[in-house]
Amino acid sequence: MERHFGLDWLRIGAFGLLILYHIGMVFVPWGYHVKTAQPQDWVALPMLALNSWRLLLLFVVSGYASRALLGKGSGTAGFAANRTARLIVPLLFGMLVVVPVQPWIELTTQRGYTHGFGYFLLHDYFRFGNVGGVILPTWQHLWFVAYLWFYTMLLVMLVAVFGRSRLQALFDRVFGTILVWLIPAAWLIVVSAWLFPGIGPTNTLVNDSVSHAQYLPGFLFGFALAGSPDALAAMRRWWPWALGVGLLCYGVVVAIEIHWPGSTTPSWPWGILFAAARAVQGWSIIVALIGLADTYLNRDHPWRRVLTEAVFPFYIIHQTIIVGVEGALLPLGLPGVVEFLILLTTTVAGCWAFYAIGREIGWLRPLIGLRPRDRRERSA
Repeated sequence: MERHFGLDWLRIGAFGLLILYHIGMVFVPWGYHVKTAQPQDWVALPMLALNSWRLLLLFVVSGYASRALLGKGSGTAGFAANRTARLIVPLLFGMLVVVPVQPWIELTTQRGYTHGFGYFLLHDYFRFGNVGGVILPTWQHLWFVAYLWFYTMLLVMLVAVFGRSRLQALFDRVFGTILVWLIPAAWLIVVSAWLFPGIGPTNTLVNDSVSHAQYLPGFLFGFALAGSPDALAAMRRWWPWALGVGLLCYGVVVAIEIHWPGSTTPSWPWGILFAAARAVQGWSIIVALIGLADTYLNRDHPWRRVLTEAVFPFYIIHQTIIVGVEGALLPLGLPGVVEFLILLTTTVAGCWAFYAIGREIGWLRPLIGLRPRDRRERSA
């Protein structure tokens, strides 16, 4: 497979939006590990423009990349070993070193915990139980890495049983048409409006059916898409229509959110309409973004290689910076705009420093999701 630069740019952009989204979580009246003193209802409106598709897109793109990695010739066993090293090692490092400050700040700012961070780390973080309503230890935002590894291992088993191409022809016939847009959108409506209405994700892997019903098919779809020029062509053909429908559905979501803000439950049938519109919005935007990326962004640039490598370390560290900095800002009582600007600046700078320093330290590279240096780099 040739590398698809457009999907690289899409992955870079999605992780960049993820950082902005998690900063937004500080200010929106939804549950989060640290909150500004006065959350604002209106912040939910731009957040709703992203949260129906941002994570599903990442799983689709991850599935696409997995097809290229599997095709490098090491076989399914080598692929499984490589993905385990590249995902589980950073996950464990993150849980042990990067994450702990997040639940401590949540406990001290929202749940009445009175002990310092040192005491928390020594006595409570590794309790393997409930502390103030928080199950510890935790992977927090790194749940995505655990899910990605789990889906990858399922993919390995499917490839071992069915091979890589036995179902590809069927996928091409079905999804090489407008059904590449309609079938996944219909499935997401079924998931959100019928199977799991009003049920949110748990991010616990073993008790999270609503997430698996969306993200596992998205990951497998991305894997099949990587071998289907017909499906990519269909996305190129239909992306303007998908974008228009996605924006229209976002308008419906916003209208319902304005009328029933925050945790207010919409009356029937508006709650079902909200879930259905959000589902169609999500997949329509994904179709539009992939179609746009395939049409206009499938080209290389000197910054692409650096940014493609940097996104995983950025992902590992970004939420700890956000939660840690906001925890320090809370006692100062700063205006929300000032808090936002400080969070944005410190998060971007901190993520870049984490990556820039970590990539130069050989033993640290695998811990933050980077490949070990090859022999030529070590001898240079």
